[in-house]
Amino acid sequence: MNWTSTAKMRAHAVFAVLAGLVLRFYFIFKFPASDSGDAPFYIELAWNWLKNGVYGLSINGRLTPVDMRVPGYPAFLAAVFAFAGKSPRAVLFAQAALDVAGCFVIALIAARLAPEASRRRVAIAGLWLAALCPFTANYSAVVLTEVLVTFLTSLALLVLLDANRREMPGASVTGSARGLSPWFLGGLVVGFGTLVRPETPLLLAATGLVLAMRWWRPRDWKRLARAGVLMAAGLALPLVPWAARNWRTLHEVRFLAPRYSTLPGESEPLGFDSWTRTWLWRMRDVYPSLWAINDEPIQIGDLPRSAFDSTEERARVAALLDQYDNTLTLTGQQDGAFAEIARERTARDPLRSYAKIPLLRSLALWFTPRIELLPYSGQMAPFASEWEDDREDVVVTLSFIAVNGIYLALALIGAWFARGRCGWGILVAFILLRTIYIAGFVETPEPRYVLECFPAAIALAAQAFSAPSRRRAAPQLSSTGSG
Repeated sequence: MNWTSTAKMRAHAVFAVLAGLVLRFYFIFKFPASDSGDAPFYIELAWNWLKNGVYGLSINGRLTPVDMRVPGYPAFLAAVFAFAGKSPRAVLFAQAALDVAGCFVIALIAARLAPEASRRRVAIAGLWLAALCPFTANYSAVVLTEVLVTFLTSLALLVLLDANRREMPGASVTGSARGLSPWFLGGLVVGFGTLVRPETPLLLAATGLVLAMRWWRPRDWKRLARAGVLMAAGLALPLVPWAARNWRTLHEVRFLAPRYSTLPGESEPLGFDSWTRTWLWRMRDVYPSLWAINDEPIQIGDLPRSAFDSTEERARVAALLDQYDNTLTLTGQQDGAFAEIARERTARDPLRSYAKIPLLRSLALWFTPRIELLPYSGQMAPFASEWEDDREDVVVTLSFIAVNGIYLALALIGAWFARGRCGWGILVAFILLRTIYIAGFVETPEPRYVLECFPAAIALAAQAFSAPSRRRAAPQLSSTGSG
């Protein structure tokens, strides 16, 4: 690399850092959300852990150990609080710095995927796309897990791509015999990510799927088993102390957080959840249903028509909600009645429950305006009325829709250009597998749940600035298969 190109790279790095910090500081100062959602919950966990040595919450006036959340993000908060006191604003600035650092990791991922001739250009594109992405930057302004887990996911992707490249025929392995296996290191980073968000191992599942498709012949099973064991060992190592704590303190063997985050003595409305899975696919329908249960009245008029297949079914649901509204507590009998309605709806139209609703959720997850942290409704219909009532809301919503569309279009173009390159399969498989999991198995289709995919999506988007792949018989290219 000559002096001129080095200077250009440094200039891009400096200006991308400045632009990235400005964007994140804008969200922090203009739209801080340090006390929204689960933020107070995480802050209390971190503060009690730091000051009292108990990973727990105050329940009925008593500090009680809990396992409702894995401890990675509270540990991050506690580390910030140890230096800055109980300051949510300090957390936001720390997250802004970490998110900008993650932009360089994404740039490296993009460079690993690019052909050598366009590697610098693609790295610069990846850096700028990551630094200026408003959707990831916005989460620097909220005390939630997204920034930390996205950074760890980026780091794990980079390590796993390098491990994958070393397995390619003809790849240089100079120096790889010393130190820890990159498969183990990738699993280790994913393990730490799992202590922040428990579904992070989906990245290893995607990697394993790609390796299994490449090493399906019996002669390659030893390599497949070795990579799988090393990734699994790395994943397990950070989880062992958490499991040991749960065994010692709560007398239970638990390596992750429970699926349903309930306090001691609380029960999860499983039947009600099952019923909503047969119709709920938009985030706006979560507020008057799932997030209101056991807390606020639920008005049947606030639910969409798709929640009912007939007037008789609507009447049954209305009667159950009337009973619930009297106490704001869903009883086991009422929950069982919702479960029965869910079974009837699924039996009547299984494709709706198992295909149509997950597909609609997938589209909603990726094509939402992503303004959930901003003071805008995102309401666009009827357009003429909304334009007349609140033009700023409409303009901001349309702007975010457009930016989201640009990023996704670039990701699709880049994925097409990069098809067949080393590492392409891991990025694509991860995006698809995580989307399927969130759409099909998570109760609420929150757009933030696919932010972990953005490092992979942005790295693919950067490939739009490289030349399309050309399939040749040359040994160098044939050795960089789609894994």
